[in-house]
Amino acid sequence: MSSNSVEQAKHIQLKYQALKGQISKVIVGQDEVVDELLVSLFSGGHSLLIGVPGLAKTLLVNTLAQALGLSFNRIQFTPDLMPSDITGSEILDKNRDFTFVKGPVFSNVVLADEINRTPPKTQAALLEAMQEKSVTVGGKRMALPDPFFVLATQNPIEQEGTYALPEAQLDRFMFNIMVDYPTQQEEIDIVKRTTGSHTSAVKQVLTHQEILDIRQLIRDIPVADNVVAYAVDLARKTRPSDSQNALASDYLSWGAGPRAGQHLVTGAKCYGLLQGKFSPDIEDVQAIAHPVLRHRILRNYKAEADGLAVDDIIKQLL
Repeated sequence: MSSNSVEQAKHIQLKYQALKGQISKVIVGQDEVVDELLVSLFSGGHSLLIGVPGLAKTLLVNTLAQALGLSFNRIQFTPDLMPSDITGSEILDKNRDFTFVKGPVFSNVVLADEINRTPPKTQAALLEAMQEKSVTVGGKRMALPDPFFVLATQNPIEQEGTYALPEAQLDRFMFNIMVDYPTQQEEIDIVKRTTGSHTSAVKQVLTHQEILDIRQLIRDIPVADNVVAYAVDLARKTRPSDSQNALASDYLSWGAGPRAGQHLVTGAKCYGLLQGKFSPDIEDVQAIAHPVLRHRILRNYKAEADGLAVDDIIKQLL
């Protein structure tokens, strides 16, 4: 890295600490979730958050948007939600001209709440916007704001009346982030904060341009060949048809595609940078392997019968 890039990297590390400080004013604990969200956002990727209701997923995303100085919209996904409710639609104005009214997807940060509650047609509209960073209405392509991040949530305990995202569409999310219950002390702190009259204001830490600069710097970070090889080998180990690994052959029916290797390397670069490194190592790949791989591999009946969760399999692959 050039001397200018090194100075920029040090500046980013200071901003990262300030960002976590602002988020901690509102969010108690969830350090790992916050780190994974920031790595995903700075890398330009989207994330899927899995957790039961009441774990402050919406508050976390809203707080993060405020600290980053980004516009924020929340879409509550329901069975009757239509694609136009997300992307927007053309209306006939008083001059009898068609005018496009932008939908909530035209925002820097979009929270897709309970994305599995809406039918595949509406899911596809959002996922297309995620991939193309634009929407097409009336034959016209309209670019979405830059940066653009989708953070979708799913409730893992209520599956009646839901439409599970297909594996191919799950692959468009960079990370699958598990949001777990807080510890006892964290829960005590949460109750104290939320039942009193004190409120904390979140200050903006980064500008739009700084976020775009961080994304570009991450692209420019050099990666050693052995780290790239390790990331690719790890993704290939998950494929039963292309693996000498008995674990994959015994317990997996489908493995991760090439996009997994790309996200492992990009995520490792960002994670390493936030930890004060100027080039990632194998430990950085391992640190973000779980959120990258857990929605890209499919267990077979034998894994379920033996009580092996996806995270258990990833841990053994590492």
